[in-house]
Amino acid sequence: MPRILYVMRHAETLFNIQCKIQGWCDSPLTARGIEQAKAAGRLLAERGVTFTHAYCSTAERCSDTLEIATKEAYGKAMPYERLKGLRECGFGQFEGKDECLNPPAPHGNFFVPYGGESDEQVDERMRTTLTHIMERPGHDCVLAVSHAGSSIHFFMNCSDHSNVHIDTFCNCMIYEYEYENGTFVAKDFLIPDLAPLEQPGMPPQLRHIRL
Repeated sequence: MPRILYVMRHAETLFNIQCKIQGWCDSPLTARGIEQAKAAGRLLAERGVTFTHAYCSTAERCSDTLEIATKEAYGKAMPYERLKGLRECGFGQFEGKDECLNPPAPHGNFFVPYGGESDEQVDERMRTTLTHIMERPGHDCVLAVSHAGSSIHFFMNCSDHSNVHIDTFCNCMIYEYEYENGTFVAKDFLIPDLAPLEQPGMPPQLRHIRL
């Protein structure tokens, strides 16, 4: 019987709306981000998703998102564990700089001379961390709150075993995987209804891409 993994991107942060590179550095959730996390929690409740365990990266933006979403879904926040392996890509000296300085993906080894991570390093730590999580006893349905870059890296590594494609990208987007015999298969994406939270003059919450 396959186990189920849900990987959620954190809610909107101050650096997101300021268009700053945000990897291992952190910034707080915005008021709109808090409402996004609640919307994600309501979606999980509507789908009848019940987690056996929960994890997040060491960034406060992820732990806050997890607490808000699970409290909205279940009436109180789930207990969880923070893991460095779920962190965003490390950008080294580019951390906190304007997003326009971030080169187009894939980045390869671009950030390594500046103290950041290579794409290969991000791929390896995400796969290793999530595999270790899913191999733990009783981990039948798991929530892992992570980041945009690291979540996409993980999805791309699973794409050879999957028939789904990313065409919409947003904060609090949730990737659904099945895990069995050491293999992750992407099965679906859960997109909270963020339309009521759109604000004039703010960056759009939904972006349409194709991966």
